[in-house]
Amino acid sequence: MAEIPLSDLLHVAIDAAYTGGRRALAYFNTRLEVELKGDNTPVTRADREAEATIRQIIQARYPDHSILGEEQGASAGDGSHRWIIDPIDGTKSFICGVPLWGVLIGVEVGGQIKAGVAYLPAVDEMFAASHQGGCTCNGRPCRVSNVSSLDQAVLSTTSSMSCMARSDAFEKLASQVRVVRGWGDCYGHLLVASGRADIMLDYAVNPWDMAALLPILQEAGGHCTSWKNRADIWAGDAVSTNAALHRQVLQILQTEKRRDKK
Repeated sequence: MAEIPLSDLLHVAIDAAYTGGRRALAYFNTRLEVELKGDNTPVTRADREAEATIRQIIQARYPDHSILGEEQGASAGDGSHRWIIDPIDGTKSFICGVPLWGVLIGVEVGGQIKAGVAYLPAVDEMFAASHQGGCTCNGRPCRVSNVSSLDQAVLSTTSSMSCMARSDAFEKLASQVRVVRGWGDCYGHLLVASGRADIMLDYAVNPWDMAALLPILQEAGGHCTSWKNRADIWAGDAVSTNAALHRQVLQILQTEKRRDKK
């Protein structure tokens, strides 16, 4: 079987993210019924229809590839490629009418994440990256900031309260940076990738939250790792930084004093 060029995979991911995102956008700021899943997180018709749309596009082009999606779970394939989908990352923002939500698609080739796409339909920003192919936002090169001192950095997090319930790491970071904001979910990580923020902290993530973001941050010149410096979508927590701040941030995270029971 001939190797599929990453550019082809990325093109399909962009098309799927855009089409799925526009499907979700049709429901944005409407009176959607909100359900709670088994893990007590919200889901809507928009989440389910967006994922179904994305799956249809991928399966039409690559019927032998496997897919892992937040809403529909895993589908079997030939093992060569896996597409990892979060149809709406930031569902809580979505149902509140806040535009900081996105569609995430990561592409795994031979067990390694090789490409990622994040589309923010409500603000119409498309981030795309592939291994050694660079990162773009709406087709233009995208890079992290050059901020090298914590006291000049912008820190964001999905939930400061959840971070503080886990440990003292967020408070340590927040006390040392210039600006602290709550631009959460994928949007915060993408702000780091585009140089508009310098650190993004998440205390709990799933693989579909991170599969698209790893290559985007890496190709933008930054880092997206666990708090223990694992570039692994299964690690369970995440921090994104520019290149200059990663070591300083990790030193704080790795000396955290835990408050939860983990």
